[in-house]
Amino acid sequence: QLRDLFNEAIAINSTAFEDNDPETGDVVFVGSKTETALLTFAKENEWPDYKKTREAAQIVQMIPFSSARKAMGVVVRLHGGRFRFYLKGASEILTKLCGSHVVVHRDAADRSAGDEVNTREIDEVARDNISRTIIFYANQSLRTIALCYRDFDSWPPPGTQYISEDEVAYDDLATDMTLIGIVGIEDPLRDGVREAVASCRKAGVTVKMCTGDNVLTARSIALQCGIFTPGGIVMEGPVFRQLEKQELLEIVPRLQVLARSSPEDKKLLVETLRSLDNVVGVTGDGTNDGPALKTADVGFSMGLAGTEVAKEASDIILMDDNFASIVKAIMWGRCVNDAVRKFLQFQVSTNVTAVIITFVSAVASTEEASVLSAVQLLWINIIMDTFAALALATDPASPALLDRKPDKKTAPLFSVDMYKQIIGQSIYQTTIILIFHFLGNRILGLDNSSHNNSVVQTLVFNIFVFAQIFNSFNCRRLDRRLNIFEGMLQNYYFMAITLIEIAVQILIVFVGGSAFQVTRIGGREWGIGLALGVVSIPLGALIRCIPNEPVERFFIKIRLLRNPEALPTISPEGEWNAAIERVRDNLNTFAHVRGGRMRASSYVGKSRKAPPIHGARVPLPSLMTMVPTLVATSIGAGWAPQSPNGLSDPARFDPSKSSAALWEGKIQVHPDTTPDDPVLQRWGSIAKPTGGSSSTER
Repeated sequence: QLRDLFNEAIAINSTAFEDNDPETGDVVFVGSKTETALLTFAKENEWPDYKKTREAAQIVQMIPFSSARKAMGVVVRLHGGRFRFYLKGASEILTKLCGSHVVVHRDAADRSAGDEVNTREIDEVARDNISRTIIFYANQSLRTIALCYRDFDSWPPPGTQYISEDEVAYDDLATDMTLIGIVGIEDPLRDGVREAVASCRKAGVTVKMCTGDNVLTARSIALQCGIFTPGGIVMEGPVFRQLEKQELLEIVPRLQVLARSSPEDKKLLVETLRSLDNVVGVTGDGTNDGPALKTADVGFSMGLAGTEVAKEASDIILMDDNFASIVKAIMWGRCVNDAVRKFLQFQVSTNVTAVIITFVSAVASTEEASVLSAVQLLWINIIMDTFAALALATDPASPALLDRKPDKKTAPLFSVDMYKQIIGQSIYQTTIILIFHFLGNRILGLDNSSHNNSVVQTLVFNIFVFAQIFNSFNCRRLDRRLNIFEGMLQNYYFMAITLIEIAVQILIVFVGGSAFQVTRIGGREWGIGLALGVVSIPLGALIRCIPNEPVERFFIKIRLLRNPEALPTISPEGEWNAAIERVRDNLNTFAHVRGGRMRASSYVGKSRKAPPIHGARVPLPSLMTMVPTLVATSIGAGWAPQSPNGLSDPARFDPSKSSAALWEGKIQVHPDTTPDDPVLQRWGSIAKPTGGSSSTER
């Protein structure tokens, strides 16, 4: 009967069911990862089929899962007229509600006549063994679930409160429970998660993990995937939500793992991060993740395992449910941002030169004729717009984009390096073109005949076009590195368009004739035009060597750049109604969610038919900067039952070597954190158990 009791606690107190995998055709369990893991465990051990067990059960009341109580339950009618309440949930919470436990290895004196299931009161030794088991499993990165039950002689039980006509309050039922057992469930990390977290850190993106697991399991998983690092802090939701505003501002930048977190805790964390001028991205798959997804700058939901509420509250749906996809989104966001800047740098430098030489030459001419004709300007405009966009905006995203820190939200679109290149190249191009326009005949040793004037004007046209073509090489690089040819062989568009521009320019000079107001020129003129155009490349390298600091101070002085030390001005009208704005934001959390929480009931049948990725309402600067990224969900591949023979006897291990307690009400610090760390100085005395983490108790 002990096996049947265990099986009923798993099968009846569950909403998961079997279905065919649309990709492989295999029969799999669909539903909560915890419930599917438990049902898989029962099936692999050849216990009675869950369908028959459910059909035989007479359900009286169901208590759905709540993130507040971390448990779900069901009341069934037994054959003898009695009633049984099955409860399943967080082990460290439910074990406190248990006054007895089932006996597996018992003496003959413990046997009850006609009943194979015996129970015994939980004494200090048993409770210590339960704590050791939970701690040991949690330190193995296992999620611990407690299964327990309670029998009633009648229903409803006497002395209980009603929440409706046929439903009894949970608090009246969940007392004096009998513990069936503690289950350890493994959440294996997806391939590439650790590498993705490392890539985020290298890119200046801080990854924080919010989970409903206990603090030991959360800490162990965070250590495995590289989220918990020296100087980082681990906290529990009940402690986190009690922090004062100033304490939040001190703790949140260092907080890396938030265990036993509620939806409100996640939302509070996102709001605090945003108040610190961080760009926050949140991932989530459950209904309870909706507030955090909506509050974040960018919300990522899971396309396969995500509920409908989470998908509606998010901005982007990850079709593969892979954390590494967020890293790709950051990389491509930076690539798009760089492409826009490259194109703008090229456009502005070309336009500045074209406007100046056109205006000066027209004013200086007695006939008000410009140095460049209308048709020539049309060809230059094609180079500037269509060809430049295709050439500069098609550089593929590369992992090298993650080697730099992200831009701030307030960072200007034009950086100091861009301003230097624009001004330097514009001065050079304007100078040489005006010199050859006014002094070309004298420099080339030609008289002022009509043909020679056409040769000079054709040379000026050539110089301008070739200067733009070779300046496009400079625009491929926005930083101060000198290798402007890096990755060029991977961009076939750039190479092809550059060759096309050179070929068309040669063709225009040779056969353009009167249409472009040009004439054929000799080898000397071709050499001069190419040489002066190529000078743009070494000139760009020279400009990159100019220090940014004095240039930046000058730009700030003339207000081309914002002074980073200037204090922001805040309108007083935006301050008085902060409470009203907060209520508005809270009410707006599910403004775009159709059907509210009940919509999530369609998750089981629709989760495998994810809608296509969409980017509506995604702010482009958020994808471009993406700092920091908050991970507000599990990042594993799925819950799986741990092999019974895969772990040693937990009684052999001293829990003090891993954790002095279950860390309730405490702040954990990474064991490699230095003793003089400001957080440790701020939060009191430090204890560093052997092989464990540091902690400070509030």
